[in-house]
Order: sequence, then structure tokens, then C-alpha cells
Amino acid sequence: MKLWNDENEKFALMREKLYTPVVGDILDELGYYHQFLPQDIRPLREDMKLAGKAMTVLMTDVYGPQKKPFGLLTEALDQLKENEIYIAAGGTKRGAYWGELLTAAARTRKASGAVVNGWHRDTPQVLGLNWPVFARACWAQDSSIRTCVCDFRCTIEIGQVTIQDGDIVFGDIDGVLIIPRKIHKEVLRKALDKAAGEKTVRKAIENGMSATEAFATFGIL
Repeated sequence: MKLWNDENEKFALMREKLYTPVVGDILDELGYYHQFLPQDIRPLREDMKLAGKAMTVLMTDVYGPQKKPFGLLTEALDQLKENEIYIAAGGTKRGAYWGELLTAAARTRKASGAVVNGWHRDTPQVLGLNWPVFARACWAQDSSIRTCVCDFRCTIEIGQVTIQDGDIVFGDIDGVLIIPRKIHKEVLRKALDKAAGEKTVRKAIENGMSATEAFATFGIL
């Protein structure tokens, strides 16, 4: 059975029906054991949730004023597409990787969110735009003389996770994970089945079934 007709429906379905624990369980089941980003990459607000395609960005450190401040940052922002997620890694986090104007630019281009392996700033303004941003923490230090974008739509790594441009990014209050593009349809179908199954198990337990019996009956816990 076809579960979605286009990308908009697919990502809307993920945001509505799925949550990172159940998707992570399916990735484990398929042998993809290291797909969660580090635990301290968190949403700016607990109810933020994102689902979309990775638009990968590689950062590097710089030291002092540059001939081209921020490197390729504006070029990376300007080619974001609908349903893409700006996801940045690299450098040693010497300044904030995300802020108000970057949020406005990405949001206007109908991107779905941002994930940075570093700091964000302009926190009240970013929150006011009501658009999903995930980062390690807030820190106002400017990046223009400290970091720059050296490449985009390239392979990056965050923690133990290798991320290719176009992989699926999914995040909520419990963390952010990466679904390799080549297996994402199988993962989503199985995760939707498991999410529905968990509701059945919960109802059975609330109706008096023991946890042992529930696991033996449904194979879900």
C-alpha cells in the first residue's frame, strides 16, 4: 500500500506519526547501530520536531578577518530547497554556527529546519520565528572571524554518524537521527507499523496484561 504521494506528504506523516525512539529501533533491527547524533544536540524548544532531507554543510576554523567573511555560507543558504534541512559540522565551535538571519533565510526558502554541531545565538529571535533549530547550546560569539563554510552538499560526520547530502534527518525532543537515503522507505514503513503496534501494547498493559505477557504476545517493548 502506498503510504505517501510526494515528499510533502512523507515528511508530514513522519512528523505526525513517528518519534525518534521507534525509528531508532528499526535502524538497529536493520543493522544500522550508530545513527543518532550526540545527545547534547537538542531542540531550542521541546516541542520542535523536524523531518526532511539533509543539505550538508562543512565548517572550518579561521583566525581573524577573512577576504570572504563566512566563506560559502550565503551560497549554501541561497540554494536550500523545500523540505531540506541545513545540517552543519566541522571546526572546533569557536563561534555560533546559526542565528536569526540564517533562520529567516532558510525559512523563507521553505527549508524544514537546521541542525548544527555547535552553538546557536539570537535565541529569542529564532524562537520567535517558530522554525525548528537543533544545536548543542547557545553562545553569542560571532563566527565571521572564527569559522566559515568551506563546502556544502558534501559528506560530513557528526559523532559516529556519516551523513550524505540527501539522507533523511529526523529530530524531536529525544534526539536527532539520520536515515540513510537508500533504506529510508523500508525504515519508515517498518517504523509506522511499530508505532501502531506500540499503541496496541500500551492498551493491553493498561487493561491488565503483564509486561512479560505483552512482550511474549506482541514482541514489542
